[in-house]
Amino acid sequence: MKKLLLMLFMFAPLATFAQKFGHVNASEIIQAMPEFTKARADIEALAKTYEADLKSMQDELQKKSEAYDKEQATLPANIKERREKELQDMYTKIQQTYQDNQQALAKEQNEKMQVIQTKVLDAIKAVGQAGNYVYIMDVASGVPYISTTLSTDVTAEVKKKLGL
Repeated sequence: MKKLLLMLFMFAPLATFAQKFGHVNASEIIQAMPEFTKARADIEALAKTYEADLKSMQDELQKKSEAYDKEQATLPANIKERREKELQDMYTKIQQTYQDNQQALAKEQNEKMQVIQTKVLDAIKAVGQAGNYVYIMDVASGVPYISTTLSTDVTAEVKKKLGL
């Protein structure tokens, strides 16, 4: 009986050192989510709207520039200066609008992706806690090597947790 208890005490610490490691492909999960597809479509629609606005501004600048080129020889100096300033202001406005649109697109994309990434991370944490994993590493983040024999791929479990 003593030997049995002694053996039990000797091997009990080894069981506590048995750690579970998992890996997941978060990129694959995100791309499979309907939220990602919708977010990408929303961003593309917004980009097209911004593009159309810029195109109309550029067309207006082009028309005014062509009109100015045709009549510039007959215009008095003060009107010439005013039209050149107007054209320069329009050009500056187009450049500023382009930069503002790029910033707005980036902000919108970051906001939408943050929500999606948070949802995926919460699912990974839930799977990790339920499966008693010590670590779950994301292979999409560029981990140089993950042993598939010592680590469990939990991508399918995370997808299931998300209802995919």
